[in-house]
Amino acid sequence: MTTRSKLAFSAVAFAFVLATGAIEAGVRSAASPQDSAPTLKPSEVVKPQTYVSLEPVPRGKEFQAAVVMEIARGFHINSHKPTEAYLIPTTLTVQPSTGIQLLDMFYPNGQMVRFSFSPDKALDVYTGKVTLLLRFSAHSDAPLGPGTISAVLRYQACNESTCLPPVKVPVSFALEFAGAGTNARVVHSEVFQGAGPSHQK
Repeated sequence: MTTRSKLAFSAVAFAFVLATGAIEAGVRSAASPQDSAPTLKPSEVVKPQTYVSLEPVPRGKEFQAAVVMEIARGFHINSHKPTEAYLIPTTLTVQPSTGIQLLDMFYPNGQMVRFSFSPDKALDVYTGKVTLLLRFSAHSDAPLGPGTISAVLRYQACNESTCLPPVKVPVSFALEFAGAGTNARVVHSEVFQGAGPSHQK
């Protein structure tokens, strides 16, 4: 074999090796895309957003607040009333806050879903987007100006194959207190419409 022939053969062989490696990498990528997907931390599975129904909140006036939970695709969390005693319920704990009183709290009804790890019994869970509703009253001596209501959201997230450790995620509601009789504007009606006593407590 001449030197020119050897060089040509080596070039063809090298190109074949590169092409084979690229095909194998493509097959691995297509077969297991989750290998390259980022792994969510437990606190990242649920993205909570908070809303208050009045702007501003007059002293002595009742108002509503809501936590809208967006649960990552492929995950679920237990409802507030799970089907089994050993399952960790989703809860929202409101911290004592100056100027307000918690009157009531409503959790949405869950969905009964069967999973591969529990084929014989459906579990009561939350998926997608769900809203927790709270009802407050502003004290007659609530401090005028900006205020904050703090709370802690606790949940445990699972997918079809595993459950992540339970987590406690801090959430807060920003509001503005105003004098009694102040005209208040109703805001975020799309969030509060349909949520309320029809949901489970």
